[in-house]
Amino acid sequence: MEIPDLVQQELGDEEIRGGVNLGDEDAACFTPTRTLVYRSEGLLSDEKVASYPHDFERLTVSEGRRKTKFSLIYTGEKLELSVPGNRSDAVLERLLEGKLAVSGAIAPDESLAGVFRFSELTLVVTDRQLLKHIGNVTWDADYEAFSFDDVTGLEFEEGSVATAVVLSFNERPERIKAPSEEAPMVRKTLEEALFAYHDVDSLADLNTKVGADPDESADEAGNGLGLESGIDPLVSNDEEGGDDSETASASTSTQAATQPASEQGPTAEATTETRATGTAGIDTDSVEPDTSTDPDITELEAQVAELTAAVEAQNEQLQKQERTIKQLIKELRQGR
Repeated sequence: MEIPDLVQQELGDEEIRGGVNLGDEDAACFTPTRTLVYRSEGLLSDEKVASYPHDFERLTVSEGRRKTKFSLIYTGEKLELSVPGNRSDAVLERLLEGKLAVSGAIAPDESLAGVFRFSELTLVVTDRQLLKHIGNVTWDADYEAFSFDDVTGLEFEEGSVATAVVLSFNERPERIKAPSEEAPMVRKTLEEALFAYHDVDSLADLNTKVGADPDESADEAGNGLGLESGIDPLVSNDEEGGDDSETASASTSTQAATQPASEQGPTAEATTETRATGTAGIDTDSVEPDTSTDPDITELEAQVAELTAAVEAQNEQLQKQERTIKQLIKELRQGR
C-alpha cells in the first residue's frame, strides 16, 4: 500500500508497521503508538489525516449494515472512527495490538495470531498467550491473560449451534463457546499458536506434552506435599472467623469419609461394625428411633449440620492449598 505524502509528514520519527485500505484512496496506517487515518480529497472536503493514540482506556464497536464505528475513550475525550464493515476486523486487530503493546500487556516482539468477538466476549490470541475480555465494551483494563506456559490441555466439544473450546490452564478449564460458523477459525488459530509455542504437530501430541505429569504426583507424595501431608492450610480458620476445635473435627471427619474402612485400621473396622449391628449386637436397621420423644436426636442433628459446614470449609481450604502447592512446585522446577 502506498503511503500518502500527508501521512509521511505526520509520522515524524515513527515507522508504519501495518496498514488497511479503507476504500478508494482512504487508508488506516498503524505505528507503535497511534493509528493515522488518511482521508483523500473529495468534492466537499480536502485531504486530511486524523490521529488516534493507542493509549485509550476503553474501546467500543458498533456495527451497522455497511459501516462499523469504533469509539476510543480517553481520560479527557472520546474519538470516533468509521470504516467499511468489510475492513472492521483488520482495523480492530491492529487497534488492539497497538493498545496491548502500549500498555505492556504484550511484549514488543509478541505478535497477534487472531482477534474474535462473540457478543460480549472478545478473545485475543497471540503467539504466547490468550487474552479474554467480557463486557458491553469491546476492551478495557478488565481482562484476563492466560500464558501458554500454563496450558495443560485443549479440547473441542462440538454442538449444533456452538462449539465449546475447553482450554485448561494449570489443570483448571476455561470454557469458551464459539458460534459454529466461526469455531473452525478459532480452532485453527488456537491450534497453530499452541503447536508452534510447544513445538508439536498435533492436538494429541500437545495434550501429551502439556498434560499432568504422573511423576509430579509421585514427587508431591514423596516430598510430603500432597493433601494428606499435614501441612496447615495457607488460609487459616482464624482469618475466616473459624474455630480451631471445629477445624480439627472437620479434618478428622474428612479423612474418615474419604478412606475405605479397610484402610483405616482395626479401630475403623470396629466402629463400622458397631454402627452396623448396634452396641448390643441388635440389628439397628429394623429399629426406627423415636425422634419425637428423644431430644438428644435434635441436638445431634444440629451438631451434624455444624460439622458438615466445617468439613465443606476445610475442603475448600485444602483445594486452595493444593493449587498453590502445584504452582510452587512448577515454579521451583522451572528455576532449576
